[in-house]
Amino acid sequence: SVLSLAAPLVAVVCRRLGERFTSILGAALLGGGCLLSTQATSVPFLCISMGLLLGVGFACLYQAAAVMTAKCCRTRLAFSNAIARSGMGLTFLLAPFTQLLINLYGWQGTLLIFGGIMFNLVPSSMLLRASSTPAAQQHQQALLAKDNSQTLKGCLDESTAGESQHQSAQHLPTREALSMSHSRDGSGHLGPCRASCSPRAKRSSKAFPVTTREASQPILDLSPLKDPVFCIFTWSFLFSHLAYFVPIFHLVPRARTLGISSMDASYLISVAGITETLSQLLSGWVADQNWTKKYHYHVAYLVLSGITNLLCPLATTFPLLMTYVVALAVFCGGFMALVLPVLVDLVGVQKLHSYLGFAAFFAGLAAIDGPPLAGWLYDYTQTYVCSFLFAGACALLSPISFLLEPAAQRWKLKKAKL
Repeated sequence: SVLSLAAPLVAVVCRRLGERFTSILGAALLGGGCLLSTQATSVPFLCISMGLLLGVGFACLYQAAAVMTAKCCRTRLAFSNAIARSGMGLTFLLAPFTQLLINLYGWQGTLLIFGGIMFNLVPSSMLLRASSTPAAQQHQQALLAKDNSQTLKGCLDESTAGESQHQSAQHLPTREALSMSHSRDGSGHLGPCRASCSPRAKRSSKAFPVTTREASQPILDLSPLKDPVFCIFTWSFLFSHLAYFVPIFHLVPRARTLGISSMDASYLISVAGITETLSQLLSGWVADQNWTKKYHYHVAYLVLSGITNLLCPLATTFPLLMTYVVALAVFCGGFMALVLPVLVDLVGVQKLHSYLGFAAFFAGLAAIDGPPLAGWLYDYTQTYVCSFLFAGACALLSPISFLLEPAAQRWKLKKAKL
């Protein structure tokens, strides 16, 4: 939850200080949180060290990685994003690996090992391409203005010397005066000075407004909240995350109520993770072929995942549940891989930090509320059928907002022309 709720704050840090520094900060918070947790003596201590520090650290890493991917991989953004996200589908392997480490080294030794692994992200973050931040731009413009002032001063001194030389030439013999007049251009100023001063003066006159504009920008950019295209995307993102986590939490309990053993039920989660990873790669590659708009694929995957969840109550045996899991993983992997490319296509890269931060914030609220709502439905009805029906309904509500996307784009174009 902290990963998503901290997204607007991390967006400010990333926009001000750059993706490289933000990623290094996130890696340091992850490693430091794991090491600090080895000294934990209570649950509130772990809520700070494991919950807050690791959550903010993962938020920094995700924000920096997503924005860097969008900036550097524009031609193959969907497939690049799918590759970057593909490891998330294999997180089911962490459970047995963690249990093995606990059996060998204890919980404190396991946290030390994970802390060391996280600190390896620091040198990898240093490999990110440095981006131009407002602070760096202001420093560069200050240096340029200083250089321009020195150059302009030199030109004025040279011009003054040329004028005194012109006055002294009037008292010289005609031949000497003629030779000195030929050393000047037709405007009465020295040619080299004019050639060197004019471009620099023009550049310096254009540098100061940029600095003023950058300094006047607010720390927290709230303009995405006024953008109708962003509201359309956020509606879809919110409802898709309401539906996404419900099957993950309720699949194994439903399988056990159907008489399926715990070992067989764990296979369902493993197959779902592997299938979703492969689906993300395939979905990203297909979207980059540009046969149609990327949000059209996104909408299709959301509709199909909703229909699949609505059909889940019909899966009452292990083969049918496996079929349901494979189909759902294919469609969920498809739309999750296209979240970032769709957002970039709708709003561009210029303010992606702010747009992505607020979108992740609202999606985090949905991810926190989805499983508890589904759990309340189970407590009320004493069956997991309603939980999957709830997930299917949310998935079908998610793409409805994209019907308004053409009208929103026309409204923005009309407003820009005014």
